[in-house]
This record gives sequence, C-alpha cells and structure tokens, in this order.
Amino acid sequence: MYRRKNATTGREHSTCARLGRIKIIMSQLTIALTKGRILEETLPLLAAAGIEPLDDISKSRKLAFETNQPHVRLLILRGIDVPTYVQFGAADMGVSGKDTLMEHGGDGLYSLVDLGIARCKLMTAGIKGQPEKLGRIKVATKYVNIAQRFYAEQGRQADIIKLYGAMELAPIMGLADEIIDIVDTGNTLRANGLEARIDIADISSRLIANKASMKMKHHLMQPIIEAITDAVSVKG
Repeated sequence: MYRRKNATTGREHSTCARLGRIKIIMSQLTIALTKGRILEETLPLLAAAGIEPLDDISKSRKLAFETNQPHVRLLILRGIDVPTYVQFGAADMGVSGKDTLMEHGGDGLYSLVDLGIARCKLMTAGIKGQPEKLGRIKVATKYVNIAQRFYAEQGRQADIIKLYGAMELAPIMGLADEIIDIVDTGNTLRANGLEARIDIADISSRLIANKASMKMKHHLMQPIIEAITDAVSVKG
C-alpha cells in the first residue's frame, strides 16, 4: 500500500507539473521577426501595439528578447527561417516578406495583415540589351520553388541554379542566362550591366500566425493583430 501510494503521488505531481507548464505556454506569445530592414520597419508597428523590447536590439547579439509585456517574447531570425518557426509552433506569430512566404509555400500559416513595409518587386533580370534566349535557359536564384512555378506557367524549360547571394554576377560570368531576384531601386542591376525584365510579384512584409496558435491563443493574439492593423492604416 505504501509503495502504491507513493507511486500515485508521484504520478499526480508529474501531471500537475505538466499542466503547469502547459498553462505557462498557453499564456505566453512568441513573435518571430526578420532581421535587417524588415525589423527596423516592424519595431514601430509593434510599439504602436504596445510591445517594445526591453533591450536595444540593434546593440545586442541576443536572438531572443523579453518585452515590456511580460507575456510577449521576440525572436530575431533570418528571413528564410521565420515561416518555419511559425509553421511548427516555435513562434506563434511572425513578420515575413511575401517573397519568403511564396518560396516557403505557407503550410500551417495564416497570412493576416499586409504591413506595407519593405516594399520591392520580385523580377527576372538579364544582361542589358541582350535578347532573351530561346529554348532551354539557365536561371540563377535563391527562389527555387518560385522559379520552377514561374517558368512552368510560362511553358518554358529552365535549369534552376540555386545561389545565396551576388546574383548579378551569374549572367556576367556565364553561369546563367538570367536571374530571379528582389529589385528595389534597380541600382545594383544597372551597376552590373543588367536590366529588369518580367515583374513576377509585388513584395511587402506580412504579419503571419500559426494556425493552431490562432485557435488556442486567440484571446492574446487578436488585440495585437487589431492594434497593428490600426497602426498600418494610420501609416497609410
């Protein structure tokens, strides 16, 4: 009897501990942010929603930050990782560029609000004045999935070469016939003797959320979503 009582008590303590951890998790929100330009333009929107990091993100090497809201934590990630963190529930919400979401596919996510920040275009580009190559072409890009869909829709055969940067060099060095990349002012293209060609998509950053979190933590997330939406409207 004594052993059975101890075993039962142990199970009860274990169950209570698990329930306690679940309660804590359900009362906290984690928001994944994209470092760089998107982060700089996101922080004022979060501030408008009453959320500000306790530390100066620009002067810290930390990747996770507590905020003035005890139940809200911020993560600073590479853009390509934000949808993955949100998809698998490591973050409840996030801010991600539309280009990254198009490449990711958006499984397990809700795209909630177009924040209207970090605007640019996703375009094809090639050497200036050079006619587009007929037949099968080579394309350099970090957006492999987007490129495959784009050329398939055009009925063109394309060998996709994945690069992570310095995309403009690919046509110059004969690695590719054209590229698919983000274009803001176009200055980098022009400086390297390239020209923009086909506009694939207008890009801006979006507020996204994990589908399960939207159900389980709706009472925590909805006020933030509404405040950010209002801030975007005021910003115009």
